[in-house]
Amino acid sequence: MSSKETEQRVSKISDGTVIDHIRAGYALAVLKILGVTKESTKIVTMAMNVPSAKTGRKDVVKVEGRVLKRAELNKISLITPESTVNIIQDYEVKKKVEVSLPKRIEGTVSCINPNCITNAGEPILPGFDVASREPLRLRCTYCGKFIEEREILDQF
Repeated sequence: MSSKETEQRVSKISDGTVIDHIRAGYALAVLKILGVTKESTKIVTMAMNVPSAKTGRKDVVKVEGRVLKRAELNKISLITPESTVNIIQDYEVKKKVEVSLPKRIEGTVSCINPNCITNAGEPILPGFDVASREPLRLRCTYCGKFIEEREILDQF
């Protein structure tokens, strides 16, 4: 490996969250999940298609001064379940969270079937079983409608 491949491409952060090993090309979707817009005031660093010994290429997102909520981690697990989330304090990793796609998902995404009971104004959280991990495909617990990765990404 050349010295160019091993150089640090993005500087360390003092406090915040680093989402590493994001599936290559999905950093923008992660930023959308986190609600990062041009109006955001936190410092955000994004690297796309950087070399990875594990996967060949990966994306990385660093958000200074912010720790992710469980709901955000659940959404990230839908689109890039191989990610790792590092909580940084005083430039050191204080906690490492493995993101994983559960077998069942509740309250994270909505059913796309307009006739589903979860879209009828009833106090029911949408629920899905993972029908396929690659490509991502979820099956609504209530109406049986399948939802594909693109339809999930459109909800974020």
